[in-house]
Amino acid sequence: MIKRNAIGFTAAALLLAGCQASPDPQVQARNHEFGCIAGTIGGAVIGGLIGSTIGAGRGATLAMAAGLGGGGYLGNRLACR
Repeated sequence: MIKRNAIGFTAAALLLAGCQASPDPQVQARNHEFGCIAGTIGGAVIGGLIGSTIGAGRGATLAMAAGLGGGGYLGNRLACR
């Protein structure tokens, strides 16, 4: 349980780190790229954690893989607008 909480807090910190603002266009481009990466990774982690709670045995593995893929895709779509 502690490991899951640590992963969740880390993912949230990465997602929030992508919200930095700067008037410099180069910094904005870098922050946007970092936000896309953080959103994709954070979404995959959260999706994998949710997927791992579903099913048992091989079903849990497949649900976790689907959660990783779906969460990564959704995180990317939300962060890279």
